[in-house]
Amino acid sequence: MKNTPLTQHHIDLGGKMTDFAGYQMPIQYTSVSEEHRMVREKAGLFDVSHMGEFIIKGKQALDLIQWVTSNDASTLKIGDAQYSCMPNETGGIVDDLLVYRLDEDQCSEGEQAFMLVVNASNIDKDLAWINRHNTFDVSLINISDQTGLLALQGPLATSLLQPLTDLDLPAIDYYSFRKGTVAGFPNVLVSATGYTGAGGFEIYAENAVIVSIWETLLAKYDRSDLAPCGLGARDTLRLEMGYCLYGNDINDKTSPLEAGLGWITKLSKENFISKTILSQQKEEGFVRKLVGFTTEDRRAPRHDYIIENNEEEEIGVVTSGTHSPTLGYPIGMGYVAKPYSKSGTKIYFVAGKKKIEATVSKLPFLKNEL
Repeated sequence: MKNTPLTQHHIDLGGKMTDFAGYQMPIQYTSVSEEHRMVREKAGLFDVSHMGEFIIKGKQALDLIQWVTSNDASTLKIGDAQYSCMPNETGGIVDDLLVYRLDEDQCSEGEQAFMLVVNASNIDKDLAWINRHNTFDVSLINISDQTGLLALQGPLATSLLQPLTDLDLPAIDYYSFRKGTVAGFPNVLVSATGYTGAGGFEIYAENAVIVSIWETLLAKYDRSDLAPCGLGARDTLRLEMGYCLYGNDINDKTSPLEAGLGWITKLSKENFISKTILSQQKEEGFVRKLVGFTTEDRRAPRHDYIIENNEEEEIGVVTSGTHSPTLGYPIGMGYVAKPYSKSGTKIYFVAGKKKIEATVSKLPFLKNEL
């Protein structure tokens, strides 16, 4: 297994380690529910240095990004970030990703620079995919191994990070970023993004700097205000928000439209991979849809559980599920046949010999309740 710059720190802190996307990562330190609540109520610190980062730089950098991604990157100003996906040639999803429009200080005249942040499990696949389609005047540089990434998430994130930086954190709008000094280190990228729905920042820097920022944050603040968190809480937090996880809710066979990602699929764009297929799908409609659902049963739905209708006919499959620490009951996501996708529809997921009633719910789950 690969390590992040912080692997030994996780072990020293008593983290329960596991293999995730080929990396040795902490699932939890105390408990998933305790770490989850810390992020919702105070702040949590995640090591997500396993994620991949690519620099795309050149006179046709935007042209390449426009071709391989579904969203419209031409709207990005320097300092903006954008959620997007890379469709494959059959209308599925190679990966979902973030696109950052970087400053042009290191560029020659007429060049632009972007950073793509991709899923750890897809780094090699994504790199090969983009290179395959790079017929443009563009350099593609994989900086994943040199780049560390922390996610400081929760309502206290701004007040905890502000004393350590010269950046005006409240002035960084959602899905934008700035570069500045953090914990005494210059040229750190601080992005108002995250995967929890609790607010906060993602912090990009060289590996050694990320280690120092991690150490500084955890040394400065009491565990009652800031706690290290593992991938278990990251998963329950994102699921409460209805955020897709690649490999579970989306993959190379799922369309972004049926996954509810039409908002990042800009069919008005001049052209991109699979635009014709996705345009036809939107016009003709799709046969299944990714939905959220809840149950009053104690058992939580799990990935690959079959979903049935009242007549015990198979109508879909569960992609993600958990017991929501915030809401206090089980929640799930899954693909169902389009007629069963309306909010309030009764469906059943099959757990062994037991069929458990559930109700289709609008996403995100948390916004519905709070």
